[in-house]
Amino acid sequence: MTVTEGDSPTHDSPTHDSPTHDSPTHDSRAYESAESEDQARGLQQDLVRDLDGEVQFDAYTRHLFARDASMYAITPMGVVFPRHADDVAAAVAVAAAHRVPVVPRGAGTSLAGQTVGPGLVLDLSRHMNRIVELDPGSGTALVETGVVQDQLNRAAGPWGLMFGPDTSTSNRATIGGMIGNNSAGSGSVRYGMTIDHVRELDVVLADASRVPLGRVEEAERVHRAAQPTLEGSLYRELPEIVRANATAIAEGFPEHWRRACGYRLDRLAREDAPFDLAKFVVGSEGTLAVATSALVDLVPKPRRTVIAVGHFTSVAGAIAGTQDALACDPAAVELMDRTILDLSRRKIEYAALGDILEGKPEALLFVSFTGDEERELLDRMHRLTKLWSRHGHGYHTLQAVTPAQQSSLLKVRKAGLGLLMAASEGTRRPLAFVEDTAVDPAHLADYTRRFKDVLDRHDMTAGFYGHCSVGCLHIRPYLDLTDPADIGRMRAVAEEIKDLVAEYGGVNSSEHGDGLARSEFNREIFGEQLYEAMHQVKRLFDPDGILNPGKIVDAAPMTENLRDAALPPAEPLRTRLSFEVVGGGAGGGAGAGGGMRAAADRCMNIGLCRKSGSGAMCPSYMATRKEEDSTRGRAGALVKALSEPDPKAALGDERLHEILDLCLMCKACKSECPLGVDMATLKSETLSHYHDTHGVPLRTRLFGAIRLLNRLGSATAPLSNLPGRIAPVRRLMDRLVGIAPQRPLPVFVRRNLLRWHKRRRRALSPHHPVTQGTVTYLADSFTTFTEPGIGRAAIQLLERAGWRVRLESGGCCGRSSLSKGLVDDAKTKARQLAHTLQQSTESGSPIVGCEPSCLMTLRDEHRSLLPDDAAVKDVAGRVRQVEELLVEAVDEGRLRLRDDSWLAGRKLLYHGHCHQKAEVGTAATVALLNRIPGVTVSELDAGCCGMAGSFGFESEHYEVSMTVGEDRLFPAIEAEAADTVVVATGVSCRQQIFHGTERNAWHPVELLWEAVEAAG
Repeated sequence: MTVTEGDSPTHDSPTHDSPTHDSPTHDSRAYESAESEDQARGLQQDLVRDLDGEVQFDAYTRHLFARDASMYAITPMGVVFPRHADDVAAAVAVAAAHRVPVVPRGAGTSLAGQTVGPGLVLDLSRHMNRIVELDPGSGTALVETGVVQDQLNRAAGPWGLMFGPDTSTSNRATIGGMIGNNSAGSGSVRYGMTIDHVRELDVVLADASRVPLGRVEEAERVHRAAQPTLEGSLYRELPEIVRANATAIAEGFPEHWRRACGYRLDRLAREDAPFDLAKFVVGSEGTLAVATSALVDLVPKPRRTVIAVGHFTSVAGAIAGTQDALACDPAAVELMDRTILDLSRRKIEYAALGDILEGKPEALLFVSFTGDEERELLDRMHRLTKLWSRHGHGYHTLQAVTPAQQSSLLKVRKAGLGLLMAASEGTRRPLAFVEDTAVDPAHLADYTRRFKDVLDRHDMTAGFYGHCSVGCLHIRPYLDLTDPADIGRMRAVAEEIKDLVAEYGGVNSSEHGDGLARSEFNREIFGEQLYEAMHQVKRLFDPDGILNPGKIVDAAPMTENLRDAALPPAEPLRTRLSFEVVGGGAGGGAGAGGGMRAAADRCMNIGLCRKSGSGAMCPSYMATRKEEDSTRGRAGALVKALSEPDPKAALGDERLHEILDLCLMCKACKSECPLGVDMATLKSETLSHYHDTHGVPLRTRLFGAIRLLNRLGSATAPLSNLPGRIAPVRRLMDRLVGIAPQRPLPVFVRRNLLRWHKRRRRALSPHHPVTQGTVTYLADSFTTFTEPGIGRAAIQLLERAGWRVRLESGGCCGRSSLSKGLVDDAKTKARQLAHTLQQSTESGSPIVGCEPSCLMTLRDEHRSLLPDDAAVKDVAGRVRQVEELLVEAVDEGRLRLRDDSWLAGRKLLYHGHCHQKAEVGTAATVALLNRIPGVTVSELDAGCCGMAGSFGFESEHYEVSMTVGEDRLFPAIEAEAADTVVVATGVSCRQQIFHGTERNAWHPVELLWEAVEAAG
């Protein structure tokens, strides 16, 4: 059991005041009781005593869990991380005894504010994430509710099964969250909603009792109803509520089937189905019970998918093409407007989509066909293409048949929300408050036209995307909730759209739930009698109102507890780095555009950094599963610190330093986070202020001077390599400096690249005609002294390709200093190197290198360090990957490769460097490897290697470093045949691969030189 002590756990912002309910009910008592500081201390002590899981009441943890992916924020009293169902029951019991509300939470990706509230947050995602049993025979899975949807699908996939609802957040959404929301997704036209796939639930009720829920026949219901318990009262009184309100239930629910709103009394009223409390609890948003495990149905996983992508000149035109698509029995019909398409082109992670589109469509319609017979699927896709052509819908149809053709399409489709959020300008953001309506698809075109009329009247712009197959469009108007006028406009639009959707028999909440955004309108939507019946349901399940109060019934106005409106103005803070944020507003900093806080507050908590199994972001979260170790958690912590009266002092806070400590500064968030939150840069700046307060540790100074150390190590080799092999010396290094004794140290080479180059210039060497001009090769601080063969290969390849090569060896780029928060030192190094390069190289000539972290520093971090320096801008604009020049040389015949080199017939397994992926992508490297005759190239999706420069050498980080590598990278390499050639561009990656797998990794230029060298 662990507990984090912290600041007094009381509400610390106006946004966290108790909401006002639409009627004085039992719920208000729980809110009022949550204000006592003494009560918070007592609650914390009792939780520590009774739970096995962690209990955290410090101010930073409470701030991180004050938000989800909605526009709301409410600071809880504390957060617990249950390890099992008994912990959940104990937490509910303790909270009830202290009259404190309980807020269950999964991934915290709710869009309507379901998972924020006062009281005690239960994070069920950290520990309760086991797949208990998967039964292919019955097509079911028993899972704890913290299991992630993609995690379940990976386990079910080998059996040809999957979980039916396919949410865009499947790589982080938990099954528990999907149950709370009644989530659906793109395939709901075929697979329905979560409620259709839940068989049984184990839940904790408001009295802390653990009970199973599921189908029961009438005799069993009567038996259970006889029990003098809360469970017994449910089986006794719920049927009476249904009978007493039969007419209201029959007439009060919206006509459209895709509902994620209210309590599902309509399900209990069905005469053709047994009494089923498991399905009844689905969609109740944690207000009736806390689900701890679920038995869910799985569905057959289609073997094949083909996708038709219609190109349209307008959103209305795309929607008009929906009926033709539905006539061809699709699995999904998805709309995406030009707003999202344009945003995708700006991000390396998603830019590939733009390369395959025809022209500049204003909207796309993705129509997916799934099944086992490809011929049948192709026939349906061709039929749709003919229908669209015959009816004049669209101007082009892209047909994506293979997984490779579909990858960029699917990646952008799933990132729609994040890409739309990326268009935020400061606190003007696309907000989710009318984004979840749905109408019959037959009415969608007319409904959307009138929806746009409402937005136009209120002078609002919005992005359009969503599920045309079920009449659900996610329309998000751009608003600034720090502006009271925009808050008023938001409410006016919400009320008009509520009335508009009712005209069409649609639903106000079709998959994202009620939460804080829409619950207020439920009385009007369902009518007085049905709403009161739902009120009775809440009182029956939760007599004292402790389970996630203020959602579905007894809701506060939608304009209360707004995140942006309550954030205090940022106090001035002079930063060393430039933080350019589009429309960032006030925030202070060296650059314009809102400064450091605005850069952190770009995060809208959509939680993509909580994914696992793909991509690189966020390696530390993948290792620990802690919210604070995600990019989202760190950004939230920085927002809190930078909102303090003295932000500079707050940046020196030890708890903040602890939260940022496991950030590997891999920069994956810069490319993979749709909003581009650059945590590496934010951490560098924060560390610099931390050093201002606490001083600079010895180890930090040593790593900041890595070029000098490596140069000295090379000059004194092989003697300098001895300490790394002597155990007592390694233990002393661990004790004095904090260098992990388990980690092999780099091996210095006496004949380093600089000595080789100097000696070579004096010696006679074969002459290669210079046809391409001069290229400058950056002698980085690492390979130059420890792997000089890489630089030798690159230089000789460039010379053979017709380049005159100039070696730049005069200084360090500052990458290591920057990563340790020595920003002033990094700035000095950056200025010196940039001015040297500008003055000693030909104007416009390329600058290349083989170590991505150093090379990319010239084009990225130097501009943050010295945004107004002309030399920095000039050099940054001339940086190219060496692979680009070599690919051109091979393609133009300036480099000839033999077909029978030892590499022919081999598989090359390539692992890309994180900084390379973040800044320019890996396409050039993959292209170069593919130029080697006879090889097969496979690029790993293995995330960060875990080494991250100095991170993996540090004693306290060694275990996490290895855990990151063991996630995907090590297993992927170990599964390869012995003759597979492992390739990695980064020096840290090669070190980690050898340490973790005992396999040597080659740099791409070394392999190319092997082929060229064989040519003689």
